[in-house]
Amino acid sequence: MMRSANPALKDSTFLDLGSGTVVSRSDEAMTLNGTVNKTGFLLLLSVLTAAFAWSQTIGADGQPTSSAGFYMWGGLIGGLVIAVITILKKAWAPVTAPLYALVEGFFLGAISAMFNAMYEGIVMQAVMLTFGTLFAMLFAYRSGLIKATENFKLGVVAATGGIMLVYLASIVLNMFGSGIPLIHESGLIGIGFSLFVLVIAALNLVLDFDFIETGVEQGAPKYMEWYGAFGLMVTLVWLYIEFLRLLAKLQGRD
Repeated sequence: MMRSANPALKDSTFLDLGSGTVVSRSDEAMTLNGTVNKTGFLLLLSVLTAAFAWSQTIGADGQPTSSAGFYMWGGLIGGLVIAVITILKKAWAPVTAPLYALVEGFFLGAISAMFNAMYEGIVMQAVMLTFGTLFAMLFAYRSGLIKATENFKLGVVAATGGIMLVYLASIVLNMFGSGIPLIHESGLIGIGFSLFVLVIAALNLVLDFDFIETGVEQGAPKYMEWYGAFGLMVTLVWLYIEFLRLLAKLQGRD
């Protein structure tokens, strides 16, 4: 049974495809190389729009401009809407996945510029840590150091769900002028919480690799390469944001 904590790569993703039949022709089936190539393409699209948003967000004095909120919230909400559409309409992924990458890039560029204005150099550190984690987890998965067993999957899914509930509760409480104490601060508890979240986000990459590989083995339709790449992008965006938050907490202690 396949399982992923990533909502874009849930248990039934490769099983609930309409007829449920396996594609017989190899040129019409999902491949690992095809998914990797499409993931790289989505990353390139997000970098392009992120660079544009960055240039529009940072003023001559190095501080965020009034347009920062527009790009950040516009990209965040737009990316969320497109993500939901992609999850519900998997066959649209060849169109919606690139759109998600483009729109999410605006969010990433704006929020990165804002973090960098507070702590110069933090963005490059977060980027390097994100891709370092990606390749490290890919090596661990391919070499068998980490195996996506059923218990492993259940544990990661449960932890991810718990984190999402904490973040949701924090958002709701912030709307009423309150919040969950300590976890968002630069103290030891806040740093410990960020480290825990980063570990779970990294382990989600293992589940994503396993899920995509299973889809390839089952002969999923070709368009699922775009969907698999989209699902991996969702995890990478989460991982990058969490690295930004952790680095900001660490530098906030100085």
